[in-house]
Amino acid sequence: MKKHYRHENDCLNCGATLHGKFCHVCGQENLQIKENFGHMMDHAISDYFHFDHQFFHTLKPLFFKPGMLTTQYMAGKRVQYLHPVKMYIFISLIYFLVLFQQKGGDIVKIDDKQMTTEQLNAAVKAINRNAYLPPETKKEALHDLYKDNGYTIINNKAVKDTSKKAKESLKQEQENPHIVTPTSSDSTYEAYLASQNKLPAANRDGWFERYYNKKAFAINKQKINVKEVVEDGIKHNFPKMMFVLLPLFALILMISFYRSKKFYVEHLIYSFHLHCFLFLFLALIIILHFIIPTNWDTLTGFLDFAAGLVIIWYIYKSLRVVYGCSGWRTVTKMIGMSFAYFFAFSICLSLLLLITVFSAA
Repeated sequence: MKKHYRHENDCLNCGATLHGKFCHVCGQENLQIKENFGHMMDHAISDYFHFDHQFFHTLKPLFFKPGMLTTQYMAGKRVQYLHPVKMYIFISLIYFLVLFQQKGGDIVKIDDKQMTTEQLNAAVKAINRNAYLPPETKKEALHDLYKDNGYTIINNKAVKDTSKKAKESLKQEQENPHIVTPTSSDSTYEAYLASQNKLPAANRDGWFERYYNKKAFAINKQKINVKEVVEDGIKHNFPKMMFVLLPLFALILMISFYRSKKFYVEHLIYSFHLHCFLFLFLALIIILHFIIPTNWDTLTGFLDFAAGLVIIWYIYKSLRVVYGCSGWRTVTKMIGMSFAYFFAFSICLSLLLLITVFSAA
């Protein structure tokens, strides 16, 4: 559809004098203000397919030429490729949608009362027949199911545990599901504070322990389902945590390759590109896991092993392209970076879990 340009040579956005169809100061196109519906839709569609073209044009070097996108971006060749931040937001949205997809739904709904033998057998059959559950998930589900109904697993067989201790433990779990255990044996937070005030100042709990007990008593009093709170918290906040990890990973890169004399933003651009590849690649692996039948353990095991090798090779190759180190130095730096990244990831995940649980009370 033909575009309708203004005859005036002043930019409506910044007021600069124009020397063509685009403003050389702000980049706005000198189109007429009043446009009909057809022109508006044409402009929107062209913008969409421009993004679409950039995205698919970026995928080839992202997947098959490790490190090239970062070097091209830092060399100033940016128009033909999608911006790293925009690409990360788009790909991470796809990845986390796939990651948190609960295929197959709930297996069986269990209330606080113990099941009859017939109900228990029916629940076990429902779990074993579910084609979408991996073997490990089935094993965990069966273990929890037997445990909730007073059974213990001996030599891969469910045996009814009739001991007094088991009955008392089961009763407590049914009355207080997902309980958070305080460090004190007191029944309430007020009783805990009273006990603390009776102790010498040197023997009293510190600030963190007192705060933990306060939240633990509050959670148990309100009978908050901690498991559901943690699952919802992870689903909502895990993507934010990963976004926070990006600049931390860039800092690890800057420390590891301090002799490269690169600016921090260059390490950050590589961090965006690397995580984009990882998220998109892992999303494809997860989709393949959905497609492959769960009883094909050999194939899924080989797929996971191959995926791990591909990721290690990709990181190694991209680091060599971007930073230009020798093979052995790249390997040693990869090992050090892996420990540092795992440590940062563990700290962030622990903080996420603590904030999620304690903010619920």
